Amino acid sequence: MLGVILAFPEKRWENYTLPVADEPVVKLTEQRLLMSKRIEDAITVVRKDKLRTYSLHVSNPLPVSARSRMEALLKALHREPFFLAEGNMPLIMPFLVNYMIGLFYENEPEALIPVWKDGTAEVTHAVYDPDALADAINAALAEGYRNLGRVTEFLDYEPLSIEELAKRNPKVTLSFFRVRNSFDVRFAAETLRKL
Repeated sequence: MLGVILAFPEKRWENYTLPVADEPVVKLTEQRLLMSKRIEDAITVVRKDKLRTYSLHVSNPLPVSARSRMEALLKALHREPFFLAEGNMPLIMPFLVNYMIGLFYENEPEALIPVWKDGTAEVTHAVYDPDALADAINAALAEGYRNLGRVTEFLDYEPLSIEELAKRNPKVTLSFFRVRNSFDVRFAAETLRKL
C-alpha cells in the first residue's frame, strides 16, 4: 500500500521541518511509516513553493498548488488505496499501520478512521479508498468546508476505537502524537530513544 504524508502547512506556525533528535519531523514521520511491512512506498504532499526544502528531507516530495490541505490531497490522490499521515507525526507505530491496513483489506470500507471516545476522528492517520475520498472532498468543498476533518460527514467510513486498541497496547496512543512546539519536540525525541 502507498503511504501519503501530508506536509502542507495552512497556518503560519505549522512547521513540518521542525528538528526532532537532529532530524526534521517530516523525515522521521516518513521513516516510521516505511517501517510498516504493508507500506511499500511513501509520497509527501508539499506546497509547490517549498519543494526545494522538502526534497532535502523526504524521498518522494509531491509539489501541489492549493489553498487548503483538502484541495492539496484531492490533487495528489492516486488510483490505489492509501494510508494517510500528517507530516508532524514522528511516533507512528508500524504495528498499528499494519493492523489498520489488514482491517481495511478485510472489510473494504470507503475508509478506516481511528476515533477517540469523544467522537473525534483522526483523519490524518487513516486508510482511504481514493475514489470515495475524492467524492467526499468534492462534497465537502461544495458545502464550503475547508477543514479536512469535515470529510467524515461525506464518507461511509468504518470507525476504529482508539481506546479499545490502547487497552491491548498502550503504545497505540503515541501513534497519534503531533509535534507542534518545543515541548512536543522534547517529548518526541525522548520517546523515539525508547522505541
